[in-house]
Amino acid sequence: MNNPFETHGAFSWTELMTTDVPAARKFYGQLLGWKLRDMEGGPMPYTIVNAADQDIGGIMATPPEVQGKMPAAWGTYVTVKDVDAVLAKVPALGGRVIVAAKDLPGVGRMAVIMDPQGATISFITYKMRT
Repeated sequence: MNNPFETHGAFSWTELMTTDVPAARKFYGQLLGWKLRDMEGGPMPYTIVNAADQDIGGIMATPPEVQGKMPAAWGTYVTVKDVDAVLAKVPALGGRVIVAAKDLPGVGRMAVIMDPQGATISFITYKMRT
């Protein structure tokens, strides 16, 4: 497969939102042997998950605005060429936009949708480093 960070429709990142990041780091690090490191310079604390010398995901604290409203959960990102263009199709196909498109400085542009069956998924257009 081509680079999942550039391939439209490819699963490219997975992320845990949890109320106890240190406990999650300890659990998954010991369980799966993941290498975990703090991301430097981000807007909030973020743990990068690395397996077999490949960054595969992250762990972050549940944002304050949703604490107590959602359980800890893993989410996944699918790469798309244009987040805004994909979001424009969601309502007509029976889905719902949960988190409107927003820019993640130094990363790209992302959004979260719910499909007609109630499953959520995140889309991202990565800002390619040149």
